[in-house]
Amino acid sequence: MATKVLMVCLGNICRSPLAEGILTNMVDATKVLVDSAGTGSYHLGNAPDPRSIAVAKENGIDISGQRCRVLTERDLEEHDFIYVMDKSNYHHVLGLCQTKEQENKVNLLLGVTDTENTEVPDPYYGGADGFNTVFHLIKEACATIAKNLNQKEDGSTP
Repeated sequence: MATKVLMVCLGNICRSPLAEGILTNMVDATKVLVDSAGTGSYHLGNAPDPRSIAVAKENGIDISGQRCRVLTERDLEEHDFIYVMDKSNYHHVLGLCQTKEQENKVNLLLGVTDTENTEVPDPYYGGADGFNTVFHLIKEACATIAKNLNQKEDGSTP
């Protein structure tokens, strides 16, 4: 059975679609399924922000086919790991959890790296540079997650 990873931000148009695309390109898609969602329904059904699509494309990743969706209670049950982009959304997701098991699945994305940044900044109101910065922060964290997941899938200790 595949490991399921969920990336979460507020609107599911900037950060979490990037995280989904980046991690998907780092793991074996037959062993690890990556998805993304938002805590808000502002952009339901829309494609990711054009600036997210552009920065992903510049880095060889196509996220243009993704569609924004809202986090559901079912996500909390079905996913093995839930990575959240910032503290506000982290607390929102924890507030939706019904069990300690669900709470234990939820982590801040940048918490997996040895960085002083604990939050991926929301680039929505800024320019393209912000999206580039966010891409590289997410990429670093996803590399660590991918390494851990690949070791787990190979049967070795992460």
